[in-house]
Amino acid sequence: MPELKPKMFRESEKSSVSENIAVNIISFVLIMAIILVAEGLIPWIVSKDAINERINELSASGGKVTFAAIRDISSAVTLETKPFIIMLLCTGFGTLISMFYCRFGEARSLRSMGVTKHKAGIHYLDGLLVGAVLMSAITLGSVLFRVNNISLCKNINFGIILLIMLGFFVQGMSEEFIFRGFFMNTLGGRHHPFVAVGVSAVAFSLAHLLNPGFGVLVFINLTMFGVFAGLYMIAFDDIWGACAVHSVWNFLQGSFYGISVSGSGETESVFRTTANSTSKLLTGGAFGIEGSIFTTIALAVGIAIVWLRLCKVSAQQAE
Repeated sequence: MPELKPKMFRESEKSSVSENIAVNIISFVLIMAIILVAEGLIPWIVSKDAINERINELSASGGKVTFAAIRDISSAVTLETKPFIIMLLCTGFGTLISMFYCRFGEARSLRSMGVTKHKAGIHYLDGLLVGAVLMSAITLGSVLFRVNNISLCKNINFGIILLIMLGFFVQGMSEEFIFRGFFMNTLGGRHHPFVAVGVSAVAFSLAHLLNPGFGVLVFINLTMFGVFAGLYMIAFDDIWGACAVHSVWNFLQGSFYGISVSGSGETESVFRTTANSTSKLLTGGAFGIEGSIFTTIALAVGIAIVWLRLCKVSAQQAE
């Protein structure tokens, strides 16, 4: 059994956090609610006039203004280029709030969140490579087995793509700080590492519950991604590699390969990936390729490799 108690967990042990896991979960849910409000306020202000206009148009044309109709209109407006970029950038509030809460609410050091200077740049670059390999293997694997087609887009707006890339890099980092740096490491300081990794991974998956196309395999895959990211953080004892993996995973998926990211719909991209198959098992359906069996296989391999690395490092330390 490899060593799963990295320095960031040991630093978290020094905090004022309760040892009751139910209290830990409730605290996380409350902070998560604050984060969602903070992240959503500016995008709502930017989008509300367009949303109201479309709702009025629907009503004037005789359509029914139902909850589902409002949800669909809101999603469509939010996915337009300007609101979408603003929404991605505003996820940075999640990083700031989770850091502030851990520092002052739990009396934890930033080191306990995996924030380090030692080899931060190298680990981030390694994470970019790992995330790129994973998403490319998933996407190109689906093309190789003729589940999907991929084609180069016309009139590519590289300026918009660069802005979206910046947004995805903020967003990927934010989710890692919230679910791993904050929640996983809070649990890691008080409970068994398996509990910390597993509970935070399930929480990460359930956070996507209302996304279009969410289902059993999506839940499994997102939980596996959470396990992979958690073990990856433990293996390198910092948060930077996991941030990079998450960010480049989302960016390549959405704005390079042109696939819906977690059911968010299509954005400006370099390539456009379209389905040949009608099988949700193979394509992921409305959620996108993250809900496919190709992602399950890739993440299983990724988890196995990180686990073997942990075992190897533990064996070397024991000698």
